[in-house]
Amino acid sequence: MVDGRRTWQPPRPVGRGRADHTAIVGCALYVDGVAVDSPGSAADLPRLFERAREQDGAYVWLGLHEPTEAALSRVADVFGLHPLAVEDILHREQRVKLERYEDVVFLVVRAAQYVEHERLTATSEIVSTGFVRLFVGPHFVITVRQGTVMELSSLRADLSAEPGRLARGPWAVVHAILDRLVDAYVDIAAAVQTDIELTEAEVFAPGTPVTVEQIYQLKRQLMKFKAAVLPLQRPLAALAGKQFGDPPKEIRRYFGDVADHHTAAVEQVVAFDDVLNTLLQARLAQLTVDQNNDMRKIASWAAIAALPTAIAGIYGMNFTHMPELTSRYGYPSVLLLLLVSAFVLHRLLRRAGWL
Repeated sequence: MVDGRRTWQPPRPVGRGRADHTAIVGCALYVDGVAVDSPGSAADLPRLFERAREQDGAYVWLGLHEPTEAALSRVADVFGLHPLAVEDILHREQRVKLERYEDVVFLVVRAAQYVEHERLTATSEIVSTGFVRLFVGPHFVITVRQGTVMELSSLRADLSAEPGRLARGPWAVVHAILDRLVDAYVDIAAAVQTDIELTEAEVFAPGTPVTVEQIYQLKRQLMKFKAAVLPLQRPLAALAGKQFGDPPKEIRRYFGDVADHHTAAVEQVVAFDDVLNTLLQARLAQLTVDQNNDMRKIASWAAIAALPTAIAGIYGMNFTHMPELTSRYGYPSVLLLLLVSAFVLHRLLRRAGWL
């Protein structure tokens, strides 16, 4: 108890070290933006939700992290979630979307996180992604996270220090989540830009150590990031407009601001894709030029070796009527001819840039 109010405690292990699979990482009843009650266990959720429905300006913010099917079913029974939306959560891979089930809005977004690395390799993980699903109803907002990306406990603490924002209702929580999500996109885009600039400098530096595999890995990671960022355009546009009338008019304005920031991130990601395509083509062109240079050198040395071989082959025929065979200076003259012809051909090929 804190000031007469119960605070949320993490579930204690039960049985032989097995954790309680309720997967609740945060839950509170908010009235006029202030947390007035928290469940002692998952069994208290019906009571908390009933209190929210009985009071004006009250709602429950429930946070789940990778719930089991059984735990999710219990939550769905309490809050009246549609079975199709629950089924979508159980599928780990899901497209970004915004749907309505009667008076409940279901939103799926992909969170992203930049992975620090010393240098880019052919197997470097640069961007890690995970899903955040949100159920928004008149008296509740439920967040379901998958993976370790974008924890929401710090966001809950920040919003608790601003009761005025929480007092605007569940959609204020949704706005705060999307705002932090898009801010993370912008930060990741800045970090990826640094990686691309370093790679670009190395590609065009003499004796570049950058391989095609490294550039392709960077492109693959960018595609993963792109798959998280781009699909959010339509849901944000719908929330900022009048397509979904649930968010209050004032909150829709805030969604419009988030959509503007998101558009800037999208433009950066699209530009990165073009730059990486150019870098990949440039590196492939460099490899082609290097291969051509190697082939010209091989051909040049083959030509230098072929000329003495041809001369020596003629004298190796041992015809009887070859005057040079009886000459006193025939042997050294032929050796000198071999050396001079090879030297002259080497100079000509070098001057032509083949060696």
